[in-house]
Amino acid sequence: MTDNRIAILGIFVADLAFRAQRPPEMGETIIGSGFKMGPGGKGSNQAVAAARAGAKVSFISLIGKDAFGDIALSTWGGEGIDVGCVTQSPDLPTGAAYIFVNEATGENAIIVVPGAAGAISIEDVDRATEAITNARVFVTQLEQPIDAARRGLEIARTSDVVTILNPAPAAELDDRIYPLCDYMTPNEREASALTGISVTDAESAKVAADILVRKGCGAAILTLGEAGALYHSREQSVLVPAFKVGNVVETTGAGDAFNGGLAAALSEGMAPIDAVRFGCATAGISVTRPGTAPSMPTRAEIQALLAR
Repeated sequence: MTDNRIAILGIFVADLAFRAQRPPEMGETIIGSGFKMGPGGKGSNQAVAAARAGAKVSFISLIGKDAFGDIALSTWGGEGIDVGCVTQSPDLPTGAAYIFVNEATGENAIIVVPGAAGAISIEDVDRATEAITNARVFVTQLEQPIDAARRGLEIARTSDVVTILNPAPAAELDDRIYPLCDYMTPNEREASALTGISVTDAESAKVAADILVRKGCGAAILTLGEAGALYHSREQSVLVPAFKVGNVVETTGAGDAFNGGLAAALSEGMAPIDAVRFGCATAGISVTRPGTAPSMPTRAEIQALLAR
């Protein structure tokens, strides 16, 4: 186990972000106000966020040998992310995501096509065993196959590596996956889908979080947008406020910023509540900037905000 080392299993996609006043209706064409292409994918975004927050990151994924794959490798290289566990497929394309951004509020709606990463297998994860067991924290999500995510969590468990599952996008989970998670980090919609509880405020978030903990995860951390993040375990339940940094430009990637910051903080041995606060600060800065991976703040920026 290496100090400050994080292993992240996830996908890379090229983000194709469109800004407009509203999304088009079926059969309708509208004129947008902006377009930008950049690096994305929950796992990749979290890797960038964690690296900029000061962690040493190994990324585990599958991409294509194409132009989008070149963007992925360039992104990771620029952030100092270890790509020894990234495989390139000669036959499958790198994934892409359509992102609609409301130009007035910064809120978003996304369609993700994982591409090559949708074929990540248990065997691919097994080949990354050394990277996982040498980490202090292992992070995964649900954009790649769930069987692969579960296998990564199982491997981490064998070496007492701290595990974080960001259950996004929402999907039905086998009950056996919950005890593999030291931390589960859904947003309101994901928590609602997992528990059947309509999460609309801090109180309903606490009810949903308690269900997740009773299912076996060590702690549930529900990200609640402007309300902050609820940390809930068997021992304590704390609502950590969001940071108000400036005007919200785009919320795309805020959850990834939170998870990357959280993982970086935990890898340094921060107490859970302090790590949640660190994650909130990371997310608070990210929403003041456009894009996903490009919006992730540096360690110095996070520390400056925390010191206010």
